Amino acid sequence: MSKTIQMTTIGGPEVMQLIEQPLGEPGPGEVRVRHHAIGLNFIDVYFRSGVYPLPSLPSGLGKEGAGVVEAVGPGVTGWQVGDRVAYAGGDNGAYSESRLIPAAQLVRLPDSVSFELAAAAMLKGLTAQYLLRRTYRVKPGDTILIHAAAGGVGLMVCQWAKALGATVIGTVSTPEKAALAQAHGCDHPLIHSAGHFPTQVRELTGGQGVNVVYDSIGKDTFLDSLDCLRPLGMMVSFGNASGVVESFSPQLLSQKGSLFLTRPVLFHYTAQRSDLEQMAAELFEVLADGTVKVEIHQRYALADVAQAHRDLEARRTTGSTILIP
Repeated sequence: MSKTIQMTTIGGPEVMQLIEQPLGEPGPGEVRVRHHAIGLNFIDVYFRSGVYPLPSLPSGLGKEGAGVVEAVGPGVTGWQVGDRVAYAGGDNGAYSESRLIPAAQLVRLPDSVSFELAAAAMLKGLTAQYLLRRTYRVKPGDTILIHAAAGGVGLMVCQWAKALGATVIGTVSTPEKAALAQAHGCDHPLIHSAGHFPTQVRELTGGQGVNVVYDSIGKDTFLDSLDCLRPLGMMVSFGNASGVVESFSPQLLSQKGSLFLTRPVLFHYTAQRSDLEQMAAELFEVLADGTVKVEIHQRYALADVAQAHRDLEARRTTGSTILIP
């Protein structure tokens, strides 16, 4: 039996229920993983609330975890019982003590990275990797704008971009979060309530604007983010924390400087096994050498996941948050 979080309907945090269910043995191509730590991410809120559709109900929740292999199914090679593994993506179901998962979704966890660090860093870190190295390849001399700079992805982007030679501008909601972002490589943390951030960004860049905006907020910041870009700049909309961006005419992009717009999803970037392995290797490298430090500021028991979601949605969290099964 495995304790797991199950939803029978979409809605608020209260729809997540802790149940016990039998798992059985892994099928062809699968392994059974016992979690030591589980990642909490805003994408989980999107699935729980219906912003992103679930394939069916009842459903599990959670996209990220780290633990050890408990059993190996038929046809699986390269994995054995006791291997340390981590993953980010695939079907929902990480909110559990143990789960069955396709072996192809796992990456080997080096001894230099703890289970808690992996659970806190895999999804956010792979997101930071594709944002900075693939969607727009940040180079020395670039200036970037990252929203939610004190969040889990934001803090990783600030550190990594700074190490790549970029000037980092970030938006946050409180002075405390501004200080946190600045301590993690953000050159210019801007507090939303302290002014109109496009004007501030223009002032900081001598009127030129930034090369790229990484926007996980969505509806509340999207149009203002476009006003922060220099001509031919890249708008990367990778989240909807404030709601889905409203429809607009593509003509707006030309009016604001022949801008580029993309709406990337991590799971498209990791669809090929070779890409997943390369991205994970680069992430583990910057974690191991200290280029990127991940701070776990919140830990919740799996049974307390509803409160974890409430705190996440209310923006009462900073850094990374994990669940302990």
